[in-house]
Amino acid sequence: MKKIFILLAIAIANFAVEAQVKTPQPSPKSVLNQVVGLTDVTVEYSRPSAKGRVVFGDLVPFGKLWRTGANANSTVSFSEDVVVNGTTVKKGKYAIFTLPKADMWEVILYTTTDNWGLPENYDVNKVAVTLNVDPIMLNNHVESFTIGINNLTNDSATLDISWEKTMVSVKFEVPTQKAAMASIAKVLAGPTAGDYFSSAQYYYQSNGDLNKALEYVNKAVTMVKPGEEAPYWHLRLKSLIQAKLGDKKGAIETAKLSLAGAEKDGNGDYVKMNNDSIKEWSKK
Repeated sequence: MKKIFILLAIAIANFAVEAQVKTPQPSPKSVLNQVVGLTDVTVEYSRPSAKGRVVFGDLVPFGKLWRTGANANSTVSFSEDVVVNGTTVKKGKYAIFTLPKADMWEVILYTTTDNWGLPENYDVNKVAVTLNVDPIMLNNHVESFTIGINNLTNDSATLDISWEKTMVSVKFEVPTQKAAMASIAKVLAGPTAGDYFSSAQYYYQSNGDLNKALEYVNKAVTMVKPGEEAPYWHLRLKSLIQAKLGDKKGAIETAKLSLAGAEKDGNGDYVKMNNDSIKEWSKK
């Protein structure tokens, strides 16, 4: 009888889990990804609807800090530093808070983003930037709260917050020219040791042209600064390529160099791999 009750309890529990009702969220979550110039911008927020209500000045009171949306914090993330109203905002993720008024809004980017609604203890030291923005009265009705990234150029865009018949727009500038110039300089400077190593590794692992793999790894191990040693993982790959090409003597010499570097760095895995390879390649 006891076993029957236990089995019945388990069955009821499983049914309760499986029978959980799924219904639409009143303020569904939205995620917006946008590239501005060379900067990735992501907005995450929930979208309440007006549903015939007067929003600003009633549902959202004037003169009080607002979570700017619903549920968890509305956030904006930047992959690079941006400039907002002359203030540099470091790359990262920020909560969006606002203080709506009839004739002017305050828009705030806040460094803590894990609040449900407003912070329990608002800390001015966590404010990345605050700016005053004139609200724009819209001709069309925006039923669902909307945050968009618009007016895109290579160097800037606007973060637009719209609901009912009101919109506020915040311009931000991105470092496109700086990033583009750095990219150009890097490419024109030629491949790095890491580029040659990755290329050699691909040729080796994909059973490609081993002579080309050896050429690339040789370039990688020689691109060291004066007084520095070639990375032991680069030398490890070179030894494997040499062995596969049939140059066991050269492979052993290279593996010994890799072994010395691994021992110096305290990398036991590479020490073992090199010792095992040297032993294998030394067999007659």
